[in-house]
Amino acid sequence: MGQNLMRRAPKYVHGFIDRHGKPRFYFRRPGFESRPLHGLPYSAEFMGDYQAAMAGQTLPVGANRARLGTMWALALSYFASPDFCTLKPSTQRAYRGIIERLCKDHGDKRSADLRREHVVKLMSARAEQPGAANGLRMVLRVMMKHAIEIGLRADDPTREVRAIRIKSQGHHSWTDDEIAQFEWHHPVGTRARLALALLLYTGQRRGDVIRMGAQHIRNGALYVKQEKTGAELIIPVHPSLAVIIAAAPRDHLTFVTTRQGGPFEGSAFSRWFRQECDKAKLPHCSAHGLRKAAARRLAEAGCTAHEIGAITGHASLTELVRYTRAADQRRLAEAAMTKTRTSSGKPNHKFANNLKKSFTAKGAV
Repeated sequence: MGQNLMRRAPKYVHGFIDRHGKPRFYFRRPGFESRPLHGLPYSAEFMGDYQAAMAGQTLPVGANRARLGTMWALALSYFASPDFCTLKPSTQRAYRGIIERLCKDHGDKRSADLRREHVVKLMSARAEQPGAANGLRMVLRVMMKHAIEIGLRADDPTREVRAIRIKSQGHHSWTDDEIAQFEWHHPVGTRARLALALLLYTGQRRGDVIRMGAQHIRNGALYVKQEKTGAELIIPVHPSLAVIIAAAPRDHLTFVTTRQGGPFEGSAFSRWFRQECDKAKLPHCSAHGLRKAAARRLAEAGCTAHEIGAITGHASLTELVRYTRAADQRRLAEAAMTKTRTSSGKPNHKFANNLKKSFTAKGAV
């Protein structure tokens, strides 16, 4: 088809007359999927196809191996989308892992065919692991949102699917006895003791601890930029932590290294530290539990929720308020029990009599 007949064709549209004399139009934009456009330029059918093509994402590596319209093709498109690329690296790794496991079993199925009952069935298969079920629901939701944005779907089948409520206290918070037991099995100078000290005296997540090195310490403080939240913290180095760091090798960019001397990857660090906990006969303890123990210790020392948050970097004070409330309750309870005894250690009968009168007046006795 000559250029004169396509003088005002939309951008990225190419056309020609096939051997049967029929006009053909294609959307061809560098880095984007080539798509046929039905109808004549500017007709309703043509413009519908054109707008869908313009909304598509840049083709990622491997897209040519996934059939159009399948869950694999949608996953590849989502991985190349701004929504995915602007996520934190840790979130990207988590989402990608869940999506790739899903696509191993269902990658060849059409994304447009996904229904609410399918989502419920997929979650039910993971009922014994509610965290995994909720994680799957989360990534399916963002994938369906992406499918709507690029014109593959008009609805979100995950919208009416509720997350599974998890009744759990989360990671076990280490007690002081458990910390002492770990320290007894792993003396100063070992990698395990260094890892415990960094987790306990900074209150940071594993992803931040494994990136810490001598270059982050200035004027007696540890400068941290949290991987998950992006928060920038300045944490004074605790004297006990300073002693343990001084006993560690200083020929690496990170304090904690693998046996070969390289930096740890997050999941590998968790597996290694889990093994060190087992050696100390603490199979129920974990690296993240030390972050909770750090917050507990600060609360028991009388720190406010805001003061604890200045160390841990918590964006929400809800969990920290729980720690301070528990610490305050313990201090108040101990003070109350102290008042029930005289200075000689004998029972305070006056207090007991007043308490009995109070209950009698209310009809409790």
